Formats: sequence, structure tokens, C-alpha cells
Amino acid sequence: MIDRTMRASRGLPRREVLPLDGDVSFADDVRAAAADDFGHVIRRMPLGVLRPASARDIAVAVRWAADTGRGIAARGQGHSTFGRSQVDGGVVVDMTGFDEIHRTGDDRLTVGAGATWRSVLAATLPDQLVPPVLPNFLDLSVGGTLAVGGVGGTTHRYGMQTDSVCELEVVTGEGRIVTCSPRDNPELFHSVRAGLGQFGIITRATLTLIPAPTRARRYTLAYPDLGRLAADQRLLLGEDRADHLQGAITLDAGPDGDARAWRHQLEMVLFHDLADLPDDDAVLAGLADERAQAQIEDMSYVDHVEAFDRFTELVRSTGEWAAPHLWWLTFLPGSAADDIARAALAEVAPEDLGTHGMVVFSALRTSRITTPLVRMPDDDIAFTFNLIRFAPPGPVVGEYVDRVLEQNASLYRRVLAAGGVLYPVSALSFRPQDWAEHFRDLWPAVREAKERFDPAHCLTPGYELIVSG
Repeated sequence: MIDRTMRASRGLPRREVLPLDGDVSFADDVRAAAADDFGHVIRRMPLGVLRPASARDIAVAVRWAADTGRGIAARGQGHSTFGRSQVDGGVVVDMTGFDEIHRTGDDRLTVGAGATWRSVLAATLPDQLVPPVLPNFLDLSVGGTLAVGGVGGTTHRYGMQTDSVCELEVVTGEGRIVTCSPRDNPELFHSVRAGLGQFGIITRATLTLIPAPTRARRYTLAYPDLGRLAADQRLLLGEDRADHLQGAITLDAGPDGDARAWRHQLEMVLFHDLADLPDDDAVLAGLADERAQAQIEDMSYVDHVEAFDRFTELVRSTGEWAAPHLWWLTFLPGSAADDIARAALAEVAPEDLGTHGMVVFSALRTSRITTPLVRMPDDDIAFTFNLIRFAPPGPVVGEYVDRVLEQNASLYRRVLAAGGVLYPVSALSFRPQDWAEHFRDLWPAVREAKERFDPAHCLTPGYELIVSG
């Protein structure tokens, strides 16, 4: 229980002791950890950190926050890049204890919102099942990615992670515990998925599963320019030729060995069984890559989905994983994606990305994305266009942060004017007028849902969707 004296000593009104089965920590080190995140840019100090034992604990804390005019936000693995899971003077809910996993049918799994996708995979693979879409980084929490949409290398085929959700248990901003699905409480269900934590805190999710592949045949293809990289992705989408599709633009040493030059590549994967090896010539037919540089590897499905681990190990070893991450993620209209990306990249200097930074440039079909609050360009094809940046070490970090945040804002204005859309996990300041422009025709419904499900505006204040007062 929260001790009344402890609360009063921190300026809280004297009320009845809250009946919690879990606990709230006011320890300085615990609060300081919750005041930081993966971005290491925004810092907001909470009053306390709740470690709930049940959804009921969260409901009690939410009602307290609403009654006292304070904010409350759920935090999974802390991989927000711009303070969205932080609360200044409010309560951060540590969701990591909500990691239970239960099979609920032949093709379904019910999982706590604090569980990671790595633990989900470990639970489903023994039964030869997997979620349709996995993030590159498996240590993200289920609740965290479902709150924003959740994109991966198979999104072009299966949509967002939110498109594979059957049911959710949610604590609303009124402190009610509600189960919602397309049939039961559908308005809440459609608001919470990719709802940025504005309408409820996800405590449990039931996910659809599909048969797990056995093997993955990976084709890493090099391209001389952005135009041909984009054209081949459009071709592959049209023929539904790839199971996993991810384009990237990186910086390598140029011909003079000093200047850095853009390198364009495509990672295409076909899933198969041992007895059904893909025909490489047929897979690569008609593509405009630099074929002499093509790399073909065959590996287990597990090795494929854990491939990003090798990259994270590298940047952890260099210290870049602990540096500020001013990542910027958008979706571009497919018909003009290469032109928009080319113009945007002209503003990005090598030092803005960092030693191991990269640009993600991957095609997907917008029709595969059915979650209402996931915004997409008005085009049949969209391209993810993400700047994955790593700050340089040393005293120049402060100067770097200011410059890159300003650049993120400038690039977003360029993308927005060209019909692009923000993926709202970016290191970018957004105010209500920006959210109105982001949600476009859905904005009135978003505001209405906010008033209905979080009338005190206490949930996840870091997004600044609605500013009260």
C-alpha cells in the first residue's frame, strides 16, 4: 500500500491509503531510471514508480491520477526515444512484471503486455507457431509496440502487429478494466490499438499465430542508386515474391577511402522447408541489382529473426547503444518515395547518422494495414523511411542533439508536404495542432474517444495529444 505519510511528505493531498497488492517506489534511483529512456534526450522525473501485481492495481492508480490531476504512463522495456513513457510529477507503471504467457487455442496466444516479443517467440516456436509480424529488435514489449502499431519485415504481407490482435484487456483513463475486441467494446478496441496510450493502458493481449517457417533463404542485394532499389521493391510487392522485405541505405567509405558514400541494399527472405529449397534464378529474375555483389545465405528461421541481435551487440560494444538515439521514422507515398527520400538525404551529413547509423527504406502495401489509427499515405504502396541515428561520443553530444532535433523537424515538414506520414515513435516534438494534421479526418473521432475513455487527460501525457488548461 502507499503510505499516507510518505505521500504527504511529497506534497500529495491526504487521502485514504490506496489498496494496492503491488508496491510504489519513491526511491531516487528507481525514479531516476524511469525519468530516462532509450532516447536519452528527454528527462521527466516521476513522483513514484508503480510495480503492479494486477490490472486492478493499475486501475486504482489511474483513478488516483485522474482525481489528483496527475499523469500516469505505462513503461515496458523503456525503448521510447522521446520521453513518451515518462511522467513529470506523476506515476510511471512498470509493466515488466506483466509477462505471463498462455495458449488459448490452436492459433492464439494470450500474453501480458510487459512480455517481450523474444519471450513470445520462445513460447510459440516449440509448437511451430509464430506471430505474423515480429520487430527487428525482439526485446521490445508487446504492450509497447501495440500502442504504436508495430512494424516488421513481414508488414508488407501481414500489416502491423496491431492487425493480428484478437482481443485486449485495457485499463481506461476512468480506471475501468475492460476486455475489448472487434465484437465487444469495439470503439475502445479500435482506439487503443496504435492509440499511443491515450485511451487505455494495455495489460493483456490475445494474438493470432501462424505456422512457423523452418528455414530462411536470405538474398542481400546491392544497388547502384536509390531509384533502382525502389523500383525492385515495387516489382517484388506486385508479384508477392518475398516473405520478408527490408531495404536499407548505409554509409561506406568512398572510392578515395576517406569520404563516405551511400550504399543501397535490399534484404529479401523466402521462408521454406528443407525439402523445398527456392530456385535462386527464379527468385532473382528481372531484378536490377548488381548481381556480382549478391549474397545468398540459408539459415534456420530462428537465426533469421535473431539477426538484429548481432547489430545490437556491435553498437553495445562501441558504447553507441547507451548514447542518445534521435531516431526519425516516417512513411512515404510509394509513387514519389525515391524522389522524397533523395531530397531528404541531401540534408543529412554522415555525422548526423553516426558510425553505425542507417536509413531504412522498405516498401509495403497500405491495404494490408487495417488498424484505424495507423496513418498511411494516400497511395497503394508506401515506403518506410527511417533515420536510425547514433550520437557520437564525447562532449559534442549536446550540440549534436540540438542540431539533429532541428533537422528532424525540418525533414518532417518536407515529408508532410509531400504526402508522407509520421510513425509516432520519432524523436520529434508534436503539439495538438500537429496531431490534428497527423490524424486528419480522424481527429474529431480521436478527440471524442479521448474525452470518453480518458476524460481527466491523465494517460501518457508525454505525447501531448491534448493539452489541458
